[in-house]
Amino acid sequence: NPYLRQGELSATTFDINVAINAGMPIRDLTCNSHKINSEFSSPEKANITLDKEDKNGGNRDYILRYRLDGNKIQTGLLLTQGEKENFFVLMMQPPKRVTNNNIPGREYIFIVDVSGSMHGFPLNISKKLLSNLIGNLRPTDKFNVLLFSGGNSVIAEESLPATSTNIQRAMNVIDRQQGGGGTELLPALKRALALKNEDGFARTVIIVTDGYVSVEEEAFDLIRNNLGNANVFAFGIGSGVNRHIIEGMAHVGMGEPFIITKPDAAQGQAEHFRKMIQSPVLTQVKFSFNGFNAYDIEPISIPDLLAERPVLVFGKWRGNPQGFIKLSGMTGDGKYSETIKVADYKSSKDNAALKYLWARHRITILSDYNKLRKDDKRVKEVTEMGLNYHLLTAYTSFVAVDNEVRNKDGKLTTVKQPLPLPEGVSDYAVGGYGNYAAAPAMQKSWGMRGKAESRLAEDKLATQESQVPQKKDEAQKISIVRVTADKGLVIDGILKVAQAKLNEMEKCFTGKSLSGTIKINLMINADGTLKNVEIARGTIQDEKIRQCIIDQIKKWQLPATANGQIVKATIVFRI
Repeated sequence: NPYLRQGELSATTFDINVAINAGMPIRDLTCNSHKINSEFSSPEKANITLDKEDKNGGNRDYILRYRLDGNKIQTGLLLTQGEKENFFVLMMQPPKRVTNNNIPGREYIFIVDVSGSMHGFPLNISKKLLSNLIGNLRPTDKFNVLLFSGGNSVIAEESLPATSTNIQRAMNVIDRQQGGGGTELLPALKRALALKNEDGFARTVIIVTDGYVSVEEEAFDLIRNNLGNANVFAFGIGSGVNRHIIEGMAHVGMGEPFIITKPDAAQGQAEHFRKMIQSPVLTQVKFSFNGFNAYDIEPISIPDLLAERPVLVFGKWRGNPQGFIKLSGMTGDGKYSETIKVADYKSSKDNAALKYLWARHRITILSDYNKLRKDDKRVKEVTEMGLNYHLLTAYTSFVAVDNEVRNKDGKLTTVKQPLPLPEGVSDYAVGGYGNYAAAPAMQKSWGMRGKAESRLAEDKLATQESQVPQKKDEAQKISIVRVTADKGLVIDGILKVAQAKLNEMEKCFTGKSLSGTIKINLMINADGTLKNVEIARGTIQDEKIRQCIIDQIKKWQLPATANGQIVKATIVFRI
């Protein structure tokens, strides 16, 4: 399809309406990408519409951001009644700002896989990750390290204060590991959760493994049933991580999976993870229902409320929306208790999507169990849920059927709909710039810096030199396929000069009928003059044409380099 030029409005219009029912007061509703109009029907509900001035705004992402209000732990409840089933979601939101006084004591238990599959690269990354995590604990924190392969061992029978001496002791033990033996996760997980836990401390268990471990269904059950006692996170380490196991443990732990495949990614992932777990706001969370007939609840136990992670509880209910939901736990200030009166929250058809949230979560958990061991009952349950709730699963799919015959005469009409360029992207982003009727596709290389070009992609562009029909005396058309450059030179500057010189380069093909590609390497002086021009490779073999191209390019005056040094660039032309 052709592309519109830079700045041209799309021929199609764009519209989007958003309805937010947060269950608790909304604050700071903003959209920096588009002009919007917002209307609040209550502090918890907002309707957002796109302003008419932005009807052509489909050439950029729509980004809507909002925050919830409150300087303390907030709770909320959403209800909906259906024809056959009723659904609810219970929410707990951390305060806007978390101080050290809000944070209970913290305990971290690291379960580290030192089996044979971890030997070498995976274990080396694990050591780097653990050095970052353990080395940044606070003196008031407690920690322990459990190593497992065929068996398991801990550095201490009770978690230790995170003093410099204890941290160094732990790192010495970890550094001595080489990797070897079997992989039994379940006994290690049982032992970690059975370690004595000091009252009032928020316990977090971090499993570090490549995922090639023996994992029974009981391990998933153990995590699910103990979320009220310990947060569980899984780190997948290595170049070939068993993602099914890592993601499965993350799902049953109500968290997100962390995957590290390269050593240089360990620090960034550790920073992200530490930010997530460093501020537990409410621990040992429990809930109970009094007069509210709830069932099919997910999760079956609740993880800690973190500053970076709210808590959601999905479920179904019968009868009338009445009774109470009681929540309890421990904060840095002591015991926490909150009672929610169900009658204060009205059931609404606007919350009909709650059934999909519940069903998707349930399907995800069942599917993770099935990846460990396929079970016919689980397969049947997932299939029925996919059909009943119209969701895509491993056993159900969507089929679209159009019963209307639109081309009754049997003739087809081809329409080339011009596509708008993303806002802020220049015309140079389209391959073959200057010939929009035949622009084949967007070329990502225009925005690249450095030498990260794909030889494979370039080879696909190259065709054998061949004769093509051409009108007499018609100049051969040439277009730019790809430009890359070292740091210190702006690619747009090269593009502008090259584009302006295409007509002169076409003189090299007068009277010739050729097709193919040619790659030119440039060495550019600090003042923008060319130190060297050479043809790296291409399918144009005529020496006179090749020399003519070199002579034309040598005349170019490019922009001065930003770093005042000689830099290299590459241009690929299609002829």
